[in-house]
Amino acid sequence: MAAEEGQVVGVHTVDAWTELLQKANDTKKLMVVDFTASWCGPCRTIAPFLSELAKKLPNVIFVKIDVDELKSVAQDWAVEAMPTFMFLKEGNIVDKVVGAKKEELQQTVAKHVASASA
Repeated sequence: MAAEEGQVVGVHTVDAWTELLQKANDTKKLMVVDFTASWCGPCRTIAPFLSELAKKLPNVIFVKIDVDELKSVAQDWAVEAMPTFMFLKEGNIVDKVVGAKKEELQQTVAKHVASASA
């Protein structure tokens, strides 16, 4: 299960999540995790925007996790609202955006991409 560059990777098993997290740690790439739910309107609204970001930033790993499908992962990361975007570097949370806030999401990604290449 390789993460494709330039797209949002849907994670459907805990094993796939663990593997992807390890890959992000090994490559030291920024990982943006979208904790979402199929019934969440704002989640569906922001999904195309996230896909656009992924296309523009192939050096960032974008991941989508359905909180109903992977409850244990959502609990491990203390997700309380959807959508929640976690920004991870080497397995650590470096930032978080709660809600379908395009501007804030874009700025937060830009901030961490800039610090990664600095």
